[in-house]
Amino acid sequence: MQHGPAVRRRKLGAELRALRASAGLTSGEAARLVGWHQSKVSRIETGASGVKPADVRLLLDAYAVHDTQLRELLLALAGSDEGGGRHHWWHQYRGVLPPTYRDFISLESQAGAMRTLETAVVPGLLQTPEYARAVTRAAVNGLGTEPDERLDALVKVRLARQDVLRAEPPLKLSAVLDEAVLRREIGGPDVMARQLRRLMEAARLPQVRIQVLPFAAGAHIGITGPFVIFSFSSRSDLDVVVLDHLTSSLYLERKEDLQAYTEAFNALQIHALSPEDSLDYIAGIGDGA
Repeated sequence: MQHGPAVRRRKLGAELRALRASAGLTSGEAARLVGWHQSKVSRIETGASGVKPADVRLLLDAYAVHDTQLRELLLALAGSDEGGGRHHWWHQYRGVLPPTYRDFISLESQAGAMRTLETAVVPGLLQTPEYARAVTRAAVNGLGTEPDERLDALVKVRLARQDVLRAEPPLKLSAVLDEAVLRREIGGPDVMARQLRRLMEAARLPQVRIQVLPFAAGAHIGITGPFVIFSFSSRSDLDVVVLDHLTSSLYLERKEDLQAYTEAFNALQIHALSPEDSLDYIAGIGDGA
């Protein structure tokens, strides 16, 4: 388990190493092509050191990598905020966002698909403004009183993240929601009623799949806690699992971890209600059932 920046360095390094090998170059030959010492190429490929987007661009050119989508993804992993991909709008909030949250948003903005299990609150991408404010206030106040300006900024960030569902192409979101998410009254009855209606609206979008895991399902593998799996259209080996904690996030990248969480999510989908039945279930809770 690693923190976001380390995971991204290692993934980027592994991908650059594979691209170099595909180009038929040794690390020494690659270094000579770009005018570096061989040790720099080695450090980058092992994730031992960070790499600037400009250096990644040099290597990709040397390896004759012309796939636009792959180049954009690798540059994003290097921290690039230039050119294609989804605009790195969150940089303007650097003063209020912790590094792990910025890394999460960066991955979210570049991913092709997102699978998430939520056991306590509605996923951030599906929250109404009022619900988002209530959740954010509870979170930041739990860590100490925060000024209203910072609270406002955090809510704006959470709502701005939702643009990935309207991008072209949009992020594909699959969410399994424990029934507790729907019954926990956050922000008061009116806020919760609007939030449930928002979920029903989102469930009808072609890029969104929502399934409810009812209390009647009993014990299930998801009781260990929520998680997110990010998948990338161009390279499956860049997929990553994110586990959120109170003050930090952990990123899992090993194939064994990815397989375990993928199998867990598939099992949760089987035990959950179908998307159609989930829609009816949400409507029933909204009607006071």
